[in-house]
Amino acid sequence: MNIGVLGLQGDVEEHVTALKIAMNKLNINGTIVWVKKPKDLENLNGLIIPGGESTTIGTLMKYNNLLEPLKNKIAEDNLALWGTCAGLIIMARKTYDKTVGEISQPLLGIMDMVVERNTYGRQKDSFEVDLNIPVIGNKPFRGVFIRAPSIKEVGPTIEILATLDNKPVAIQQGIHIGTTFHPELTNDTRLHEYFLNNIKR
Repeated sequence: MNIGVLGLQGDVEEHVTALKIAMNKLNINGTIVWVKKPKDLENLNGLIIPGGESTTIGTLMKYNNLLEPLKNKIAEDNLALWGTCAGLIIMARKTYDKTVGEISQPLLGIMDMVVERNTYGRQKDSFEVDLNIPVIGNKPFRGVFIRAPSIKEVGPTIEILATLDNKPVAIQQGIHIGTTFHPELTNDTRLHEYFLNNIKR
């Protein structure tokens, strides 16, 4: 199994480390690829778009000629994606900012949702909370929310995996997953294992 982590900006190393641990737990013989150029997409089974700054990540994707090749790879090769925080924003069909409203930024548009950026405020407003995510078991998962977005609308093909205050914070559409929080900043690799198991299935 070949899993990529978009390596342009954000929590790249944290995802790489979590993937290594998850692969070991699941006895998966796999390769982890730092994706920076179109050629890095070759032979991938899955790709994680990490947390960071969504406008910067999207702009760098466009600059490095990754946006269109990635859209084609998703459509043609059934590539599974997981976006965390900023990555979730980039996967949305539409996004806007809580403060400035409508914005123009590069998006993949592969998940049927509308996302609001910076819902929970600035860096100083970051928080952690236990989440109930039934697909990974009964034990609560510690959600780390840093300048987190929120999912304002979802289409009929979206499955809600977890909520906070009755709002979706983890969702799935087919083989694609999105989380508004940062699983890579915990020692709990159950969501990484869930992503890998989805790809195996």
